[in-house]
Amino acid sequence: MSSRFGPGDVRFFDRVARLYDVAMPPARVGRLRDAFAFADRPIDRVIDLAGGTGRASRGLARVGIDPVVVDVSAGMLARARAAGHEAVRGDAGDLPIADDAVDAAVVVDALHHLPDPMAGLAEAARVIRPGGVLVVQEFHPRGVRGRALVAAEELVGFDPTFWTPEELCEALLEAGFDARIVREGFGYVVVGRVPRE
Repeated sequence: MSSRFGPGDVRFFDRVARLYDVAMPPARVGRLRDAFAFADRPIDRVIDLAGGTGRASRGLARVGIDPVVVDVSAGMLARARAAGHEAVRGDAGDLPIADDAVDAAVVVDALHHLPDPMAGLAEAARVIRPGGVLVVQEFHPRGVRGRALVAAEELVGFDPTFWTPEELCEALLEAGFDARIVREGFGYVVVGRVPRE
């Protein structure tokens, strides 16, 4: 099955960009910031992958971290720029970013929309410096809430890829990260650290 909105559900997000921040609650950045503690380097340069309107970036900016939003949806990026965020149009599976260019990346509630999540994880591993981290906040697809979310996204016309926290850790290991679960639950957080050689 493929998304009726194209790879990454981009056409959908272009259409809803103006209303997105009204419908979506603010990102809980304490969880993300806490996961940065697993980095083995200072966290200065951060990217917000598949960051849309900058929902996570807004919260991180309040705690002194100012990420660059990277997203493929022009509509979502226009909203991010209007909110004052630096934003770059790019596909998470083929980032327009040099090797070892950032200290950390965050993906908040968006990994399941990537048409090729493994390519996104591999690209994150490429652009994050050794000792840096990728912090992923996602939805657990099991349980009543998880099954309802998966069904709702499929009903809308998405083709999501949801992983359990353990499955995401395995995917991060395969992409070259050291991985661990930071927070369990419906909205879980997993962190991957790029090993130092």
